[in-house]
Amino acid sequence: MTAVAAFAASLAAAQSAHAQSVEKFYSGRTVNVVIGYGVGGGYDTYARLLARHLGKHIPGNPSIVPQNMPGAGGLKATQYIYAVAPRDGTVIGTVARGEPLAPLLLGEKSFDALKLTYIGSVTDEASLCLTWGTSAAKTFKDLLTRETLFGGEGPGADPDMFSTAINRIFGAKMKIIAGYHSTPELTLGMERGEIEGVCGYSASTLVGQQPEWIKGDKVNFLTQMTTRKDERFGDVPLIGDLASDDEQRQVINLVIAGQAIARPFFASPDLPEDRKIALRQAFDDTMKDPDFLADARRSNLDVHPMPGAAMEAFLRKLYALPKDLVAKAAEAIRIQY
Repeated sequence: MTAVAAFAASLAAAQSAHAQSVEKFYSGRTVNVVIGYGVGGGYDTYARLLARHLGKHIPGNPSIVPQNMPGAGGLKATQYIYAVAPRDGTVIGTVARGEPLAPLLLGEKSFDALKLTYIGSVTDEASLCLTWGTSAAKTFKDLLTRETLFGGEGPGADPDMFSTAINRIFGAKMKIIAGYHSTPELTLGMERGEIEGVCGYSASTLVGQQPEWIKGDKVNFLTQMTTRKDERFGDVPLIGDLASDDEQRQVINLVIAGQAIARPFFASPDLPEDRKIALRQAFDDTMKDPDFLADARRSNLDVHPMPGAAMEAFLRKLYALPKDLVAKAAEAIRIQY
């Protein structure tokens, strides 16, 4: 056997043993998917969709069990995964897309976003600012002249950050009513007349769970909080296009940057490298799985994935932005209830 062949054989053997160790670890185990929101909302729906298919792509085929852990707009679940959960690849989580930016923009000290192990995001998102049909605020311009009640979930959650940013950057008069814990609760709040609107209602959730709102003109669409327009709402302007100058546009685009990782999944810091690779590969394989894609279509859920390595690179780029721009965005979303 030549030296090259011997090296190739030894490398293949090492790779086989390496893969076997991951398979042996996960065989017969349970992987918990911690969901930072209550049952029935968009994050819960996407997490349960992933949980139905991910296990067959992880070596050893572990059982995947969703667990809801609502609180503080996803912060409770993030803190659990960061500091409490086992760092062995048996716990992954999903929280608000803005949560990985909380240390950068909100000064959150309880976790370091760049130390989390990013597995992937199922899709990007166009979040919508909308009001209930009976609200007097029927266009974005109406928000600038009249007080309008908008629902909030807690610091770090999109509805709170987006409403606050629009107030600060554009001079709107949105009043945030905090205390809701999920999209279904916000939905009920609008239907009951407790609040007039939500700024940060995911387009995918709306299409999948409230299609009658669109067909029946039950809500007013004010703006899309994203940089990539969802053409299903083509007549609804991008928030950046409503800016009056470049500075406004740059600041609001940083505030909404999390829309690119709309359905993020991550694990604890310091995950063993082989399990990190295995989980990322399993996620990528799930995103191409015909059964997963058919399941997503049946539920009217968008799939436009970002791999874990790309998520990590995306976040590192945001954390390296100029400090003055970050400071302006941070001030724009400083929560005051």
